[in-house]
Amino acid sequence: MKHIPNILSALRILCSLLLLVVQPLSAIFFGLYFVCGASDVLDGYIARKTNSTSPLGASIDSVADVVFIAALLAVFLPILQLSLWVICWIAAVALVRLGSLLVGYVKYHALSFLHTYANKATGLALFSFPLLYSIFGLTTASIVTCGLATCSAIEELMINIKSKELLRDDAGWMFRK
Repeated sequence: MKHIPNILSALRILCSLLLLVVQPLSAIFFGLYFVCGASDVLDGYIARKTNSTSPLGASIDSVADVVFIAALLAVFLPILQLSLWVICWIAAVALVRLGSLLVGYVKYHALSFLHTYANKATGLALFSFPLLYSIFGLTTASIVTCGLATCSAIEELMINIKSKELLRDDAGWMFRK
């Protein structure tokens, strides 16, 4: 039972890679997309409920998140015809995230992906992007998603800079007592 969360994260990596080879926005695409989202929610939930959380599991989960986001960018960037300012914003967020990882690696000698509430909200926005896009349009969906991503990336960088130890399950600054 304790390996199920890691298996779910590995499944998300596999399904994310499969998103790259199926027809975008097809039934198979959305089936894989749904499996990615469900596995992201379930892996952490099951790990906490079965008391099987681990640094390795947290790292696998974070790698799965990165692979999923990278796959979505690879699929959607050519289709959506984003404005240059949105592409630059995405690149800036990626640079802040890479900076945070670098700071964390130098300080803690480990991958320092954090599971803050802001990161979870960003993940939800990224997962919901196709729905946000269809309801509100590309500009609004981009602003909401990139805005959340910016806030969570800066928060993660600041936590990595200021923390004395790596706390992967840091709730974030707004939720500290």
